[in-house]
Formats: sequence, C-alpha cells, structure tokens
Amino acid sequence: MTVIVSDAGFGPETWAAGFEGETALDLASDTDPASLGSQLAGVEMIRIDFPSFADGRGFTLARQLRLMGYTGRLRAKGHVLADQYAMARRTGFDEVEISDDLATRQPQEQWLARAQWGAHNYQARLRGGSAAG
Repeated sequence: MTVIVSDAGFGPETWAAGFEGETALDLASDTDPASLGSQLAGVEMIRIDFPSFADGRGFTLARQLRLMGYTGRLRAKGHVLADQYAMARRTGFDEVEISDDLATRQPQEQWLARAQWGAHNYQARLRGGSAAG
C-alpha cells in the first residue's frame, strides 16, 4: 500500500484511472522531457519515480515539465523524504506517494512541518522579497 502526501497531510490514493492509460504517464527520473513531445497533450497525471532519496533528477524533471507548460497533476513517487517535501513542491510537484513503511518512519507531523513550503523560501528572504515570490 501507499500513502499520498499533500499540504493537508496523509491521504489515500485518489487517482482511479491507473497508470496504463493515455491520461497518465509513469516516468523514470532520467527521462528526457524533450523526448515526450506531443505525449503530454491530454495527460492528466504524471508520476515521476525517485529510486533513491539521494537522486534529485526527479526534481529537475518536474521543473522542466512545468516550464514546458504541463499543468496537470504531478506526483513524486518512491524514496522522497519529509525533508525534501518543500523542494518537491517548489519544483512543481502537487503530491508525493510514499510507502506505508516510510510513512511509519516519517509520520505525518514531519511532512506537515514542511507543508508551509512557500513560507520558508530563504532565497526570497535574501532578496528582501516576499516568501511567495
């Protein structure tokens, strides 16, 4: 089983369409977004795999997809830690899918502590701007 993490905390799976159809893509972290081309048209959900918490390529891929204009649901899946949640949200992810085991080791409170990810933007503070900027 898996747990879906959002800014509201832990929740159940709400994506009922599966990842085998035309409305969803399951991507490896080393996918070249340029290779997706017109595949993004009509895609409602993209799930990017994180094979290791030390592998940040999924963050880059998410950011590139958002810069390419993808506006659908974007989910990080796999070995993402609570400490990485703010980075996931800043790079464009809407949610994170983790295993029940990880949810036990890193309970909801640890994820919720990072749910105000826009309020902890140190770069905006250094520039003297707002946290949301």
